[in-house]
Amino acid sequence: MHQSTSQHPKPQFTKDAITGEPEVVEDERDDRDAGGVSRASVSPAWATLKQAVTTLRGYQRPDGSVDPLVSARSREVHELVDTIVDSLRALTADFAHDADYLAAAVRDFERWVNDGFGVPDFYDSLVAFHPEAGRVDGRRHVVVFPMYTQNGSSDKLFEAVAMEVIWPSFVAELEAGDYSNKLFVPIRFLDFTDGYDTNSAVLFPETVSMRAVPAFTWGAIFADREAARFRVVVREAAAVTRLELPVGAQQLLDDQALAEETFVMWDLIHDRTHMRGDLPFDPFMIKQRMPYFLYTLEELRCDLTAFRESVRIERSSEGEYSAKAVETAKRVQYAILFDRIFRFALSGTRVRNYDGLGGQLLFAWLHQRHVLHWTDTRLTIDWPEIADQVIALGAAIDDLYWRSIDRPKTAHWLAAYDLVSSVVTPNPASVWAKGPDALPLDGPPKGLTDAVLPDEFPLSMFYEALAKKMGDVVEGTSGITAAGVAR
Repeated sequence: MHQSTSQHPKPQFTKDAITGEPEVVEDERDDRDAGGVSRASVSPAWATLKQAVTTLRGYQRPDGSVDPLVSARSREVHELVDTIVDSLRALTADFAHDADYLAAAVRDFERWVNDGFGVPDFYDSLVAFHPEAGRVDGRRHVVVFPMYTQNGSSDKLFEAVAMEVIWPSFVAELEAGDYSNKLFVPIRFLDFTDGYDTNSAVLFPETVSMRAVPAFTWGAIFADREAARFRVVVREAAAVTRLELPVGAQQLLDDQALAEETFVMWDLIHDRTHMRGDLPFDPFMIKQRMPYFLYTLEELRCDLTAFRESVRIERSSEGEYSAKAVETAKRVQYAILFDRIFRFALSGTRVRNYDGLGGQLLFAWLHQRHVLHWTDTRLTIDWPEIADQVIALGAAIDDLYWRSIDRPKTAHWLAAYDLVSSVVTPNPASVWAKGPDALPLDGPPKGLTDAVLPDEFPLSMFYEALAKKMGDVVEGTSGITAAGVAR
């Protein structure tokens, strides 16, 4: 995805459900965060730090280095780093809980200068940053790292991010009980540099430029961005499809804070699931090259586990979980269902779009089991039956994983394809769809991966029509924060 030059969320769009062109709504947002607090109040040093980092990014090459000829003759590059270092030191007064990180970041910047502005190495500051050690609701952090942003920019430029932790008491109780996840840190944007004016909603340590890979101790997810874009997309999708939303789903669209809490609970359970269950392979498949529909199944497995557990919590005995957890559990189900079938299915390009395929798979599964209906140009859902059918898809994926522990890799890939293609129609030009006899099974697995089409499972006619009506809305959520939607 290209990197935007704007530093603020995009204006939102609305479109008539039947006809009409996108209408740009006047952007009334000001320089305030989700809670109405001025971004400048993050710290007096924040604005200076952000501006210096933003300017420095203009000198960096994609790998984060600065051309030696440029750095040798440009006083500004040195002055910018001096400003950043001074700002990091000044931040210590307001961020004493991050003093070790801030000091390490200063040293990393100084070493970068001494090494001639080569490829940055921020290993020391990364291992000194521990947001998971103090998950307190409202605790603020400011970080600067050379990094790429997932679903944002692939360049390892410096990013400065001001954020705060979202840690409601009911989530703390869940994490301390059945859903332990010591690495999970849900956060909210306060301000950011250009790399986050994109679809990126995570801050993961593995994206940082560093000399070695440490044992990662945290992963942060921006629940405010997830909630905000959900609210924008689902509100429009419900209007376009004339879907009558249940009260709990409508509450998510009406209340940003409620939506953020819902996404935090969803993410808590999703994130821990990557390491749990009958896993026939390393669940963090970013390190492996394989057909993209396997990524689809892994991400969907984690979401459907979160759905299943939310149903369990909702149906639990009185007193087993707090009333707040039980109430939120029902909203988590709405969030997973609607985010998957509306936003996921329509987001991104059609090139190996594994999350998009997950949305298509869930929609088709529910439609083919007659609990989701598109009749008379209206979408309806049989709510008493929907939960059991969503759980049934999760069970099918779990069974695939369990059986694949005893299968060779190629056999597992073929079985996974059979599961997906039994629900979502493959591309008519697909080699995979012709079966094992058409595939290069006598060579390395790389050949099988190369045989998968970039859009192995194209959008259905329903989604093609929906995309034409929803495309501008989905695209308009790039860079959005909580301040970007009506509260």
